[in-house]
Amino acid sequence: MKKDSLQVQRSHDAVRFTLTVHIEVKQKGEWFYSSSPVFDVHSQGQSEKEALDNIAEALQLFVESCYERGTLERAMKEIGLVPAEKTIKGRQHTATSSHRIDIPFDLLVAKHVQQTQAH
Repeated sequence: MKKDSLQVQRSHDAVRFTLTVHIEVKQKGEWFYSSSPVFDVHSQGQSEKEALDNIAEALQLFVESCYERGTLERAMKEIGLVPAEKTIKGRQHTATSSHRIDIPFDLLVAKHVQQTQAH
């Protein structure tokens, strides 16, 4: 089973962090409700795919917002995230549909962006 993870891809002017996040999806009536228990972020959609797409966007906005406010490190610590070698096995949730999705978070080197916009 794939664990929640953080991957980093680099180029000379950009860095992409990818969070792999456990997502639970429940159907109630005609709606699908998606949630990330770790980040306490929730969304919904009229199909399972739409609910997963919406939670991915919500998580991306959450991480970007924390980064922009300078609170990403504090938020990660408050959630209880620790380096992978110190992780504790989590429990499996059987009452819901379980998914793992990748959440990209792209950063550009500010100097490169300013040079590009000046041309």
